[in-house]
Amino acid sequence: MTIRAVVWDIDDTIFDYSTADRAGMREQLTAEGLLDAYASVEQALERWRQATDRQWARFAAGEIDFQGQRRERVRLFLGQELTDAEADSWFDRYIGHYEAAWALFPDVLPVLDLLAASHRHGVLSNSSIRVQDRKLRVLGVRDRFESVLCAAELGVHKPDAQAFHAACAALDLPPEQVAYVGDHPEIDGRGAVDAGMLSVWIDRTGLADVERAPAGPHRIASLAELPALLGADTRFGAPSTFG
Repeated sequence: MTIRAVVWDIDDTIFDYSTADRAGMREQLTAEGLLDAYASVEQALERWRQATDRQWARFAAGEIDFQGQRRERVRLFLGQELTDAEADSWFDRYIGHYEAAWALFPDVLPVLDLLAASHRHGVLSNSSIRVQDRKLRVLGVRDRFESVLCAAELGVHKPDAQAFHAACAALDLPPEQVAYVGDHPEIDGRGAVDAGMLSVWIDRTGLADVERAPAGPHRIASLAELPALLGADTRFGAPSTFG
């Protein structure tokens, strides 16, 4: 079956989330005089991610609104009772540092250019439209994608097949004509396989345990490998810039 479209994950697939997350936290801790309170930036990040996961789960369950989960993340991270205004101000300062480090991976624009004439494109993320739509616009690529679907609005998360099928339906294509590209071997890779899509797991670090990797997803180290995997004829599209 011919692959006619690609649905993309965002964080750590096209957007270098991990680098921005670390840089943003380091700058925030430094600016707030908190860097010495942690053994390392990684330790602070782990605490921040735990707070984020806990409050995001509450938001996804409808227990708290979007702004409320941000405030509670700050309170948990700092271990302080803060007013809403104080929590908002702290989070806004953090976001400023985090967004200053936003960047696409260098292989993203070249492959989007190469596939522009041959494939349609969409997004499926386990985040929210409010976060991811803005991120794509700031990064200058929102217009590359026909549809952007996020779990917070869908009410279903990857790896549930319903999430992947919703992304296919947004493009009016059956799953077997759609590829999914994501960085998580189970949530993205195995989830897309189970949904009947061509699953492409991008393993940028190369640190994953090969023997324990899920069967089914096609594993690539760079998006430069994607056009050949899709069988895309790019001879009449944009010129290759991979070198």
